[in-house]
This record gives sequence, C-alpha cells and structure tokens, in this order.
Amino acid sequence: MSKALFEQRVEQHLTSIYEGVDLCMSIDALASMLITTMLRDDPVRDPTPHKNRWDQQDVILIAYGDSIMRYRDAEQAVAVPSEPPLHTLHRFMKNQCAGTINALHILPFYPYSSDEGFSVMNYVQVNESLGSWDDIQGIAQDVKLMADLVINHCSSRSRWFENFIQGKEPGLSYFKTASLNDDLSDVVRPRTSPLLNTVQTALGERHVWCTFSPDQVDLDFANPLVLNEFVGIIRHYLDNGIKIFRLDAVAFLWKELNTSCINLPQTHEVIRLLRTLIEHVEPSAVIITETNIPNRENLSYFGNANEAHCIYNFSLPPLLLHTLLSGDSKALKHWMMSMPPAQNGTAYFNFIASHDGIGLRPVEGLLDEDELGQMVNTVSRFGAKVSMRTANNGTSSPYELNIALFDALQGTHKGVDKWGLQRFTCAHAIMFALEGIPGLYIHSLLGTTNDYERFENSQHNRCINRHRWQESALLEKLADQSSHHYHVFTQINNLLAIRKQQDAFHPNATQFTLHLTGALFGFWRQSIDRRQSVFCVYNISDEPQTLLLADLNLIDTEQWFELISAQAIEQGQQSIELAPYQPLWLSNRQ
Repeated sequence: MSKALFEQRVEQHLTSIYEGVDLCMSIDALASMLITTMLRDDPVRDPTPHKNRWDQQDVILIAYGDSIMRYRDAEQAVAVPSEPPLHTLHRFMKNQCAGTINALHILPFYPYSSDEGFSVMNYVQVNESLGSWDDIQGIAQDVKLMADLVINHCSSRSRWFENFIQGKEPGLSYFKTASLNDDLSDVVRPRTSPLLNTVQTALGERHVWCTFSPDQVDLDFANPLVLNEFVGIIRHYLDNGIKIFRLDAVAFLWKELNTSCINLPQTHEVIRLLRTLIEHVEPSAVIITETNIPNRENLSYFGNANEAHCIYNFSLPPLLLHTLLSGDSKALKHWMMSMPPAQNGTAYFNFIASHDGIGLRPVEGLLDEDELGQMVNTVSRFGAKVSMRTANNGTSSPYELNIALFDALQGTHKGVDKWGLQRFTCAHAIMFALEGIPGLYIHSLLGTTNDYERFENSQHNRCINRHRWQESALLEKLADQSSHHYHVFTQINNLLAIRKQQDAFHPNATQFTLHLTGALFGFWRQSIDRRQSVFCVYNISDEPQTLLLADLNLIDTEQWFELISAQAIEQGQQSIELAPYQPLWLSNRQ
C-alpha cells in the first residue's frame, strides 16, 4: 500500500469518528500527526487480509508481573523480593511452561494508584517494583507478549490529571467532564460508585466522569490530542516487543450525553483506526477487545473482520460454571449453536478464569433469573464474593462472581463433593478444545484457592483470586504428588501438550455442537484441511455415563483413538463408559 492510500484510509476513519466535533485542527493535519507518531521513519507495511495469525499451538498465560516472587527470606515478617518479579515470572515460563505455553499476558505492569494496575499513572514506564523495559524485552524474545492498553481511563494521580487540576496542558483538555444538571440516566454503569466525581481545580469546580471509580478518571477522545497520546503509547509498546494489545474496557471509550455511553459507533471506529495504524507498522500484531457486555454486543467488536482480531468470549466462563454446577448443558449448547464461526483473520479468545471475576452480564438472555440466582448462591457457599452494579432504574444486581475457579468447582448445587479436581480438569478440557485461542489464568494452571487473607487486607473482592506465590513454596507444591497443585498442573499441561499436536484444534477449525443424551456434552472439530476429526465428549455429571459410539457417526473405515488416554478404539466397539467429569477426545489421527 502506498503512503498516500494509507493516509486516505486514516482520514476516512477520522472523518467518521469526529463527525460533528469541533476539532482544533483539520482532518488531514490530524491524520498526518497520527501517522507520524505511529510510523516515525518506518515504511508503510502491507498486512495480509483475513490471515490467521495463530494456530493450535498458541496458548496465552495470564499473570500479574508479581504473581510469583522470589524472596530473600521467606520467613521474615516483611517479604522483600531478592530479584525483580518479572525475572521470576520469566524463569517460571522458561522452566515450567516451555513445552506447552507460548504466549504471556502480563497484566498492567505500569506505575498505578489502585485497582491492581488498572489505574495507570504512567503508561510508558514499568513499575520499578516489578522490573524494567529490559525485562519486558527479554520476555518478548522468548514468548509472544500481550499487554494492556488501559484506554478508557487513567489514574487521578497521573501527570495528566495533576495538570488538569492545575489548569495546564497536557491534561487540561484530556478528561471527560459533565454538569450535575446533565441527564445521565441512560448511561450504562458497571459499578455502584457515583458516575461524576467533583474536584477543585485552578479553574474552579469540575465534575469529572468516572465510569469505574473516583481514582479512574475517564479520558475524552473527542480531543484528538488524547488519541495521539495513545498512538504514541502503542508505538512505544511495539518497540519493546509487545505484539498483542488488550484494549481494556474499550466499550466505554466514547461518551455522548443522552446515550448509553457504551458501544457507541465512534468507539468501534476508533478501534478500526488503531488497527489500521498498528498493522501497517507491524502486520503480525493482534488486537483483542475486552468488552464485558452481553453476548450479541460483544460479537459486534469483530466488525467485518476489520476491527478486533480477537474478542474475549465472555459468555463462556459463567455458562461453563453453570453447566458443571447443575449437570445441565442446555444453555451452553444453545449458546454454542448460536455463535457464528469466526472469519479467517479473527478468532475467539476463550477463557474461564481471569484476574477479574466471572462476569454475569454476558449471560443476560442466556440464563434465566432462577438459574443465575442458584449459581450465585452456590458459589457464595464456596467462598465467593459477589460484586454488584447499579442499573439505570437505581436497583443493584450481581455483576461479577469473585472466586478462585478451583473453589468455584469444588462441588455442585448439592454441595461440596469428592469430584472437584475432575470437574476442574473437565472445565479446562472443554475450553482447550473449543474454537478459539485459549487464555489460561496462572492461578488455574497452579490450582490456587481463595486468598481470604489478601481479600481481608484489601477489602477488594477481586483480590480473593489474585494470590501472590512465593517461588520456593510454589515449586515445592508442584513437586509434591500428594498436592492438588501437582495434579492440576500435570493434568492441564498434559491436555495442552496433546492440544498443540491436533490440526483440528486450530482456533479457526470447523466446530459443530453434538446432540448427545443424558449428562453428556460434546462437539465435533474438523481441521481446516479436513483430514482430522476430533469428537470432544464430556461427562458433566457426578455419575458415570455411557457414550454410544453410534451417536457420533464414526467412519467405520478409519481407526479412531482417544487422545487423552492414548487408547485405540477397538473394531466393533459399541460404547465407552465415562467416569464422572471424564473428558474424551476421539480422533481419526493419533
């Protein structure tokens, strides 16, 4: 693509974004500024349209930079790291995950003031308590690296907001403000805190927009200088080896009075613009949108394969939890059959646990109130904290379940039972086989349980699932065959090792939902070249189940293998007995 054509495309995005906005510069001047910020002296590169930038070997581990720490003295009252935690995390990736996990999402590693990193004070610094940009670059040389672009808001202690208070640039015009008299009743809220926070500035009292908390002040992208700041931040990340960009809370990016201020057309166009800018500098880069919203709205972030490369599959965690707690897969099957296949060049980002909780908005319309209420009540008995949000009518409703996944699956609606480990493994065997790229939270890989002490110390619900491991204690647990951590780590790594060898588990391989009887749930995957088929079948109950092979329509002329147990299916075999929560991956290729 010529630079002139590239400039034309950028101008088209900007014309759409800023229609009706009184800009401080012309569209062509703004386009030139953004292109200069992104390209610098680099040539325009041509991305290949509809190209899959991933395959079945891609698995992304999700971790904080200090999820694992090496201490000088593990017994001392105040633990002091003996090395930057990013060194420790890097070593864990190289020593423990090298054969199975090839990508790492390091959650916000910048200086921050609250929300475990998502209230960013400086976007182009690495938090000194974690390490340096040299550490980030070193990790990026060994694995694909994903980082957060916390794009909706920044910290009230950032330099930009301090300048806003002092009445000077850069920062004075960077933040969204409103009047207390404005009608904000249509604004969709993910929290119960007030939307507007009153602050005293050198220019008088101002009411700043705070979607998430008073310490997280929303940026105003109607000001093109804000957009240019983030284009420069993206370029800085690219220069330091980051190739996968997670656009945090991006659904709330654009605000207009008398609207819901979520999923607005300008937000989608900003994402399309960022994609155009990024992939013409680094064609292998990937944008993932983090939009914790109802399923249909979430799907819109694919655009026409011209927006996000990947979207978080937010409905999967609560639906899979419901399925395994209830032993009923109807809602999960109905949802899977309604999901469109991702076009080439796009993919679902599958996950079932993360640093946040299990969001409930994505199952609006997928689970009824009784099913939702029963799930909330059950995991509450298993130690969950329930985060609430305020609806437009002023009522509060459950927004998120905060609990370690291992604890959430320790039983069913009937209570805690002996099948927790099998149920937990089954959940991951389902996720690893689904269409899409798996995202594996480090505390799921390690079988970490609820951290009640961290919750009590912080009084933040999400901290219950953000444990910090002491490296030597963790390695001791992983080596102890009597520890559930050992069994979780071993079984998950075994599944991942099998997954990466199967062409049928390519993120864009064909998928069809199976209609099986009883408490069996299953789907069929077929490789892009149609040479491999894998029937993925799961017992989602606490009772043994019989799978009739006739229900799968296996081709008689082919030899079939069960990949997890490495057992061949005997000629003429009629059925397979599945133990509670047992997964099967039946393939025509070993």
